[in-house]
Amino acid sequence: MSAHTMKGTPLLAVADVSVRFGDAQALHGVSLQIASGESIALVGANGSGKTTLLRLLHGLVAHRGERRVLDPQARQVMVFQRPFMLRLSVWNNLRVALWLAGVPRAQHAARATEALQRVGLSHLRGRPARALSGGEAQRLALARAWVVQPQLLFLDEPTASLDPTAKKEVESLLEGFSRDGITLVMSTHNLGQAKRLATRVVYLDRGEVRVDLPVAEFFGEEIDGRAGLFLKGELSWTLE
Repeated sequence: MSAHTMKGTPLLAVADVSVRFGDAQALHGVSLQIASGESIALVGANGSGKTTLLRLLHGLVAHRGERRVLDPQARQVMVFQRPFMLRLSVWNNLRVALWLAGVPRAQHAARATEALQRVGLSHLRGRPARALSGGEAQRLALARAWVVQPQLLFLDEPTASLDPTAKKEVESLLEGFSRDGITLVMSTHNLGQAKRLATRVVYLDRGEVRVDLPVAEFFGEEIDGRAGLFLKGELSWTLE
């Protein structure tokens, strides 16, 4: 089911893509286009293909079918479910990100300072990144992504395993990123989070896109089949 119409500038598209891991078919015949200004939530049961699709969109997974970057100037960044922290201070984790992104050294201090202020970690700039709490580490991962000024940000379960306060802080940051014009594509198990943050919801089932609708229509319509069962909480997270 699809009633999605592109409104912004097309950034990225995949057409009839499939991914296999050995004997397992992770994605099959997926077609999707992402435009600037969108906030897309990928939802579905465990094993439905959400994380694989995120990695594919970011160019990290071998596949069959077509993946096209429609705006080569648009910087892409991905924040993983368990972000890897370098054995460096909070401050130097940001400096390394800027260096890898090719940002001139003269801009590093100002941009890193702004990023830490943005996520509320200025007071921890000298702390070893691996000594941060789960919520602090996730905010640093978001700062590390934001500091390179991406146009497209992929997030895999950005609030998984966080307590309610940390979840609220991360959601607030993502809302701010979206207002700034960053296009977001995130996987989430939290339907309330999808409703709060997304402009569009893509429902995956057994490696296929079954529903692709604006958020109001996804949560406001009577959806048939497994997607409807999923919304009602009657579909097991684990695929059978």
